Amino acid sequence: MPVRRRRPTAVAAAVATAAALGATALTGATSAAAAEVPLSGYELTWGIKESYRTYVATFAKGTFTPAGGATQADGNGAFTFVNGIGSYDSTAHTVDLGFEGALAIESTAHGFALTLSDVRFDSAAAEITADVTRGGETEDDVPLATVTVTRAMTDMATRLTEEAGEVFGSASYAGAAGDPLTVVQKTEPTPTDPEPTDPEPTDPEPTDPEPTDPEPTDPEPTDPEPTDPEPTEPEPTADPTDEPTSPEETDEPTDEPSSPSQYPSPSASTTSDAPTPAPAKGGIADGTLGWGVKESFRTYVVGPVAKGRVTASDGASQASGNGAFTFADASGAYDTDEGTLNASFEGAVNFKGHEESGGAYGLDLTLTDLKATLDGGTGRLSADVDSLGEESQDVVLATLKAKSPGLTAKDDVITVNDVAATLTEAGAEAFGDFYTAGTALDPVDLSVAVSDDADLPGGTGGSGTGGTGTTGSTTGSTTGGLNGALASTGSNTPVAAIGGAAAAAVAAGAAAVFVMRRRRSTME
Repeated sequence: MPVRRRRPTAVAAAVATAAALGATALTGATSAAAAEVPLSGYELTWGIKESYRTYVATFAKGTFTPAGGATQADGNGAFTFVNGIGSYDSTAHTVDLGFEGALAIESTAHGFALTLSDVRFDSAAAEITADVTRGGETEDDVPLATVTVTRAMTDMATRLTEEAGEVFGSASYAGAAGDPLTVVQKTEPTPTDPEPTDPEPTDPEPTDPEPTDPEPTDPEPTDPEPTDPEPTEPEPTADPTDEPTSPEETDEPTDEPSSPSQYPSPSASTTSDAPTPAPAKGGIADGTLGWGVKESFRTYVVGPVAKGRVTASDGASQASGNGAFTFADASGAYDTDEGTLNASFEGAVNFKGHEESGGAYGLDLTLTDLKATLDGGTGRLSADVDSLGEESQDVVLATLKAKSPGLTAKDDVITVNDVAATLTEAGAEAFGDFYTAGTALDPVDLSVAVSDDADLPGGTGGSGTGGTGTTGSTTGSTTGGLNGALASTGSNTPVAAIGGAAAAAVAAGAAAVFVMRRRRSTME
């Protein structure tokens, strides 16, 4: 089997943004150091693509089995590969890291099995590669995704390759957005240990002329002696920060590293605005909730199986491209001292699919009257649920977990973004057991105003998750395309790995799963 090697394509932006990682890893190095500097102790976290994980775990009834130190996050989450080692090129400002761990992906029902190992991240080529084992044969360094490299190396956007479409069994994945990639160092670099010993031999040198100085000046030389190592500490950080001044890098990186102390300054300026007086507790004047429910569910509804549509109404809006929703006109109460928030939001979202003869639908699910509560960073998300005409009020769809237990009102607005949402048993039933309890849903963004004249982020468009959008419907087609949007998200059910007859069975079976379960629950 042919062996694919990493592409030599260099991405100038990726080169520039990789400098920050090099600066962190090479603390203590000097500008005269060798171009290749060893790195170790890194972790890589990537989920491939959420809709692919959903397909494997649900439709294909398959499994993900990490090994060799690799792990998978709870709720069929992303994968982490460990003990990354490699090198930093201080001339080109790039990193090349290989990681330990393997991931076996298998479905007996759909007849596929493959293993990913030797996962690598190369910022110069701006790509993720892995060795892929299928049918007893291993193909080395298969490019799985291109990466938009950032300075922080966290939540980097990825786009799946044609090779990834072949590996994961769906040509629609080629060019589709993958899950974000994060590469972080988990252990301190060892190269900094011997470096402080370099200035130590220089310490005795100043002590030679010390006897020639008057006795009162003896303490003075001893003062600079401790200060000698101090300048050497910023010097290493200055060396990598000088790197962005190379012609190949952009203006933005040169501004950032040229003065690391500038990073705190924005936060300092914002904290200076923080003293805006706001009551510690009271009623909510307005607010928005941004939530996409679950990307793979939205994709399924408008895709080639359900051939349905998604409609936001009554004050709710949906971001373009079958995106997330924004629910508005919040009301309720808050207490920043106690860290509690209880907010209700206006708006409705309807998911409709599997149209039958006579205009009836096998899937007809409406969520209204969404409520979010937080108490010390944890809480619940509930809604009134109407499924095929059967109504249930205040169904707890998800448990919530914020990144911080506290609540702070800035400019009379309390903002809590990226709140993790996990499907409950009641939520799983509301979605017709389409997902199992414990599945990670889309994160929730909350912004509530505590005064009538407060300005909410994004105006009436809502938070970052919901974004600005329109009130109306998103409709799929028989090809699964939403003006091509579905192809770009790689939402189609992978069929290449399934085979002809099995592929047809998957389409028919997936269409029946939701319908039959909802019919059964309705009859009960």
